[in-house]
Amino acid sequence: MPGHRRQPSIEFLELMGVVKENGGDHVGVPHGHAPLSYDYVLVGKTKEEQDKESFKKQKAFIEALKCKKLKVTKILDDDIIFYGIQAPKEIFERYRHLLKVSDACSWSDEQNAMPFRTRIRIVHYIVNHTTISTGEDLRGLLKKKVFEARFCLHEKKKQRELRQIWARWTACFQGQPITAVRSYFGEKVALYYLWLGWYTYLLIPAAVVGLVVFLYGLTFFNRSPLIKEVCESNAVMCPLCDKRCQVWQLSDTCTYTKLSLLFDNGSTVFFAMFMAVWATLFLEFWKRHRASYVCEWKVSDWNEEEDDLILGIVNNPDAEPKQYKHSYLRSTLVLICVTLMRPILPLQILVIIGLTHALVVFRVMAAVMMAEGSWKLLSDHSNLGAMVLGAFLHYVIITVMTRINRIVAWKLCDIEETRSFSATEKSFTVKMFTFQFFTYFSSLFYVAFFLGRINGHPGRYSRIAGKWRLEECHPSGCLTDLFIQMAIIMTLKQTISNVFEFTVPLFHRWWKRKRTQKLQRRCGHCFKKDDSEGVSGAELCENCKLRDWVGNYQLNDVNSFSLFNEFLEMVIQFSFTTIFVAAFPLAPLLALINNIIEIRLDAIKMVTLERRIVPKKTNDIGIWTEVLEAIGVMAVIANGLVIGVSSDFIPRIVYLYRYGPCANGTAADSHCMAGYINNTLSIAHMADPDIRNEFLPEQMITPSGLNFSSCSYKDYRSDGDYSFTPQFWLILAVRFAFVILFEHVVVIFKFVTAWCVPSAPMQVKNIRLFDKFNQLKQENSLFLEKEASKE
Repeated sequence: MPGHRRQPSIEFLELMGVVKENGGDHVGVPHGHAPLSYDYVLVGKTKEEQDKESFKKQKAFIEALKCKKLKVTKILDDDIIFYGIQAPKEIFERYRHLLKVSDACSWSDEQNAMPFRTRIRIVHYIVNHTTISTGEDLRGLLKKKVFEARFCLHEKKKQRELRQIWARWTACFQGQPITAVRSYFGEKVALYYLWLGWYTYLLIPAAVVGLVVFLYGLTFFNRSPLIKEVCESNAVMCPLCDKRCQVWQLSDTCTYTKLSLLFDNGSTVFFAMFMAVWATLFLEFWKRHRASYVCEWKVSDWNEEEDDLILGIVNNPDAEPKQYKHSYLRSTLVLICVTLMRPILPLQILVIIGLTHALVVFRVMAAVMMAEGSWKLLSDHSNLGAMVLGAFLHYVIITVMTRINRIVAWKLCDIEETRSFSATEKSFTVKMFTFQFFTYFSSLFYVAFFLGRINGHPGRYSRIAGKWRLEECHPSGCLTDLFIQMAIIMTLKQTISNVFEFTVPLFHRWWKRKRTQKLQRRCGHCFKKDDSEGVSGAELCENCKLRDWVGNYQLNDVNSFSLFNEFLEMVIQFSFTTIFVAAFPLAPLLALINNIIEIRLDAIKMVTLERRIVPKKTNDIGIWTEVLEAIGVMAVIANGLVIGVSSDFIPRIVYLYRYGPCANGTAADSHCMAGYINNTLSIAHMADPDIRNEFLPEQMITPSGLNFSSCSYKDYRSDGDYSFTPQFWLILAVRFAFVILFEHVVVIFKFVTAWCVPSAPMQVKNIRLFDKFNQLKQENSLFLEKEASKE
C-alpha cells in the first residue's frame, strides 16, 4: 500500500546479554549495566541499498566495536539500519580510576559518579577512534556514505524539563539554568550560554549610555549653529559627477547635516572611551564569573591533554601517546607550502581585498548612473543611494564569502596536520575569524579612513580606469556614511540570520514528521513507563524504540563545530559593538535586543530542533578569550582613528581655538563656531583651464537657471594652485596628536582596570584551597592507615 511502513524487524547483537549471537538464549541483564541508556546511535543503509564493499565495511566496523566489548542493538527500518551502542560498566570504571590517578589532588564529580554526559563523551571517543582493517575510521566511513549519520539520543525527561524552564520564548527575560544546561549538554555548551548571558547582561549599561549619547545628539543638533549655517547657506557646490551632474546648493543638505551631527559631536569621544574601558571590564569580570562556575563544577584544574590520554588508554590499553614534534625545518617547509606551493591563504586575502575594491567600483558606478538617471529623487541623492546599495551588496558578499571562508580555513588546517582536535579547533578558529573579520570590516575600513580622502580635487580628480570619479565626503563629514553602512549590515545580519536560523530547521522537522506520521504512535505500556524508564529497568517495545531513534535521526545534524558557528556570530557582533562604536552609538542597544532573542533561539534550536550535541568537557571558552582581547585592542585603535581622522571633531576644535570668532576676539554678536562651514570649503574657478576641462558649461547652471563661474568643495586648499593651506597641516598634526593621546589614555585605563579586577574572586580561591587541602588530608590519612596495617 502507498505510504505503508512495514513493521520493524529487530536483530539483537549482544544486546546487554539478553539475546546471544549464536542462539538467542535469554541470560538476563549484565550486572551494573543500565539497560535503557543507549550511549550512541549509528545509521547505515541496508545491504540492498549499498554496494557490496560498503556493506562489508559497515559490518567490519560493527565487529570492531564488539571487539571492544561494546553492546550493539540492530534495528532494521525499510532501507536503513539503526545501531544502538551501549558501553559496559567496566569501561566507565576504568575511566574513573584513571581520572583519579591522574588528578589525585583535584576532586571531580566524575570520580564518585558517572553522569550520562560523560558516558556519551567516552563512547563518542571510542566509536570515533575505532578503525577497520583498511585503516578507515568512522569519519572516513561517513564521507564514503558507509554510514549515513551518528548521534547521541536526547533524554526525553530532561529534554522536557529544559523546554519548560529555558528553551521557550516566554522565558526571554528570565535567568538561565546554567547548571541544568551543563548537566545535559556538558561544560562546553554551558560555558557558551554563560558567556552569552554575561555579555548580554553587561550590554545593558553600554546600551543605556549609547542611548543617552544618541539623545544628546538629538538635543545638540537642535541648538547647533552649524546646522543653521548649512540650512541658510548660499554656497554653491561643485558637481558630484561628470557630464549630467550640475552645481547644487549646500542648503539642500540640511537634513543630511542634522543626521551627521547626531553621531558626530563631542559626546562621541566620551562614548568611544567608555566602550574601550567597557570591553576591558567585560573581559575581566567574565573571567571572575567563569571562575565561580568552573569552581562549582570542580573543573578548575581539568586538563584537556590528560583527559585525552585517559580516553586513549580506555579506548586501547596498548595505545601510544602522540608525541609533540617541532622542527624549524618542517615549520619553514609548511610555511612555504602554505604561501607558495598552495597559495590558499594569500589568495583568499586577495579575494577579500578584491571584493572590497569591487564594492568601491560598484558604488562609484551606481552613483554615476543614479545621478544621470531620469528619476529626480535618485538623481538628487545619488551618493546616498549608491551607499545604501553598496551596503546591501556587502551583505550578499558576506553571506557568500562565509561559505568560501569555511572551506579555505579547513583546507589550511588539513595542510598543517595538527596534533589533536583542540589544536585543529584553535587553528580553524583563528583562520576563520581572520577571514570573516576582513570580509565584514574591509568595506567599513574603506568608508572610515579612505572615503573622500583619495578623491583629489576639481581639475585633478582621482578616477578608476581614468573614467569614473571616486566618491566624495559629504560637506558635513563622512561619519554618517560609516553609520549608515554599519546600521544596514548589522541589522540585516542579525535579523535575516535569526529568521533563517530558526525557520529552516523548524520547517525541516515539520516536513520530516509529515512524511513519517506512522511512527508517531506509542503503545500504552511504553507510554506509562516513559518517565521512569531509567529506574524500572524495563525495555521499550521495538516500535517505540524505533520511533525514538527515527525521531532523533530526523532532527538537524550537529557536529563538533556547531557551537563554533554560534560563537563566531556573537564575536563578530562584539566587533561591531566595540570597533566602530564611535560612529554608531546605538550598536550596543541593537546587540542587546538581538541577544535577548538569540539566547532563547539557540536554546530552542539546540533542545528541540537539533540532534543532541556530544557533551564536551572544558573549563574555559578557549581561543575565543584571546580573540576578544585582540578585538578590545583593535577597538581602541579604530575608535581613536575614527574620532581623530574620520569625524569633524578635530577640525571643529581647531577652528574654535585658532580660527573662530572667539579665538580672534570678533564674537561679540555671534557664536564661537560661526563661519565654520564656510571655513571648511575651498573654491574652484572656471577661469582655471583645468576646471574648464573638468566641468562642462551646462554643469555650472543651477536647476533654477542661474549660471555660476565658481563652485565650492570641501577641502583646505588655496584658490590659486590648489595646494594645501597651513590650516590643513595644523589640523592634520592635531589629528595625529589626538589619536596618540586618546590611545595612550584609554590603554592606561584598560591596564589599570584589568589590574584592579582579579581574575577569580577570593571566595573561589578559598574554596579551591580547602578542596585541595581536604584531598591531601584524605590521602595522608589513607597513607597512615596503610603504614599502620603493615606494622
